[in-house]
Amino acid sequence: MENNSFKNSKILLVEDEETLAVGLEYNLTDEGYIVDCAKDGKQALNFFESKVYDLIILDIMLPYFDGYEIAEKVRAKSPQMPILMLTARTTAEDKVRGLEAGADDYLTKPFNLQELLLRVKGMLKRKMWYQSFTELPALYQFGNKKIDFANLNCTSGSKKFALTQREAMVLKYLIERKGQIVSRKELLENVWHLNPEIETRTVDNFIARLRKYFEPDPNNPVYIKSIRSAGYSFVDEK
Repeated sequence: MENNSFKNSKILLVEDEETLAVGLEYNLTDEGYIVDCAKDGKQALNFFESKVYDLIILDIMLPYFDGYEIAEKVRAKSPQMPILMLTARTTAEDKVRGLEAGADDYLTKPFNLQELLLRVKGMLKRKMWYQSFTELPALYQFGNKKIDFANLNCTSGSKKFALTQREAMVLKYLIERKGQIVSRKELLENVWHLNPEIETRTVDNFIARLRKYFEPDPNNPVYIKSIRSAGYSFVDEK
């Protein structure tokens, strides 16, 4: 086992495929993590309600409650909880639905074990340095939108909601570079810590969600603008 600075982090693994669950539990434990394994949605929620975790690895297809339902329930109680969703479904709609339910990231089955371990380590790292991620004040306001980056609570007019940790990080990154063009490659490298050469619509999906939250008309954005063939730019005309 290589040196892991996140040793003893507590992980809730939710997977009903016994062979996969046993293998993942063994390898995560071998990395130094403390793992609870739930075989269905009901058991997963019981674990979540009774214990404190640093990260959740969550399959979609589960008995009783599926991964989407569990992610929504976790998000309602713990907006900053990192969730890595495992899915056998490869369509863009399924992945978007998982991200909208509250997942921070996803892996499509079958996946490479080392990639999963790297994602887990990266998500735990982000959880630890989230509070010092930015020089922005905890409260940021533009238009009639207000974001509390300390607890991820937001208001947009009369609407109140909470961002996920990853949504907040993407938004922070754009706001800190207000008026500048930020490429998808830059976001993948610096927010997701992923190889920017991989083919993924993840960045675009997160931008679409942020527009849905904050734009008066998400199809004609005034704050989070697309720069053709270059990336995105946050505009705040204060």
